[in-house]
Amino acid sequence: MNNRSTLLHSGFRDIVLLDPIKQGADSLKIVSGYATNTMASWHLQKIAESNVNPITITLVVGMCGFDGILNSVHEGFKSIVARNNTPLQSNFYCQYVVEGAPVHSKLYLWEKEGTPFRAYLGSANYSQAAFALQRRELLHECDPIAALEYFNKIERNSMYCTHSEIDDKILIMPTHPIFEAEQDAHASIQGAGIENVTLTLLAKNGETGTRSGLNWGQRDGREPNQAYIPLSAPIMRSDFFPLIGNHSGKDNPHFSVLTDDGKNFILRVEQGGNKAITTPHNNSLIGEYFRNRIGLANGAYVWRRDLENYGRTDITFYKLGDEQYYMDFSV
Repeated sequence: MNNRSTLLHSGFRDIVLLDPIKQGADSLKIVSGYATNTMASWHLQKIAESNVNPITITLVVGMCGFDGILNSVHEGFKSIVARNNTPLQSNFYCQYVVEGAPVHSKLYLWEKEGTPFRAYLGSANYSQAAFALQRRELLHECDPIAALEYFNKIERNSMYCTHSEIDDKILIMPTHPIFEAEQDAHASIQGAGIENVTLTLLAKNGETGTRSGLNWGQRDGREPNQAYIPLSAPIMRSDFFPLIGNHSGKDNPHFSVLTDDGKNFILRVEQGGNKAITTPHNNSLIGEYFRNRIGLANGAYVWRRDLENYGRTDITFYKLGDEQYYMDFSV
């Protein structure tokens, strides 16, 4: 059978995004009309967890010049690019089409040692939603040499997302209408009727966990800042956070979070029973954030009294979209 005549209409996530690495591919070039930073975060994490060699991913987003891009997505892409010097992490580069006609096509081109190896085209944007089982998308294997010619043509009309003049080339939009309409979005979001949940940072005994929650890393051989936000079973089952099943959580979607003090994080629900919200690329990031926020040194043990001295022992998440959240830890 000629593989390049294969039409993929379900279960193609691994075939298109992961399996070619096992066959020696070391570079993935993508043209996608729309794309999300949460997809890039998930993809890079999945490669890191799959026991395969790091690769280089180059993403060209085609519709930014026409439709613009959410600020949270733009900042998320820049943050991922900034991690490119992390040891053993695949490199990621992101560009936006800023000249010529908008590009709505979706192309995935794998290369092996600089030579076109395998390519797919179709309807699936580079987003977690497009590659989820619930969506009906098509991808068709195509000629990789012709795919490279097309990629090069589109890339010539693009600019890196980190370019100093990118703000002048595309419209960067607020993450949510409330951030555009209100001068003080934080003050107004609480009364905006946006779906929200409040999570405690305490264990069932009313104290902080000794080796869990904000103190997850407080044990020999662990980085002491490692932490997670405990997720109760009722909220886990409520579909408020993105999940695909009740297991280790390593396939769960990544989601983007803007905090009330202006920080951006990529989070994921994981661990057995989906009981923890983590920063999947580095579990110390969320621990460093909370310690800094409540006035503790990096690596310090967090007691209940530390949270009470700060002013609260819980946090509130507001759901702005399928993969976009706002986290309120204000007092």
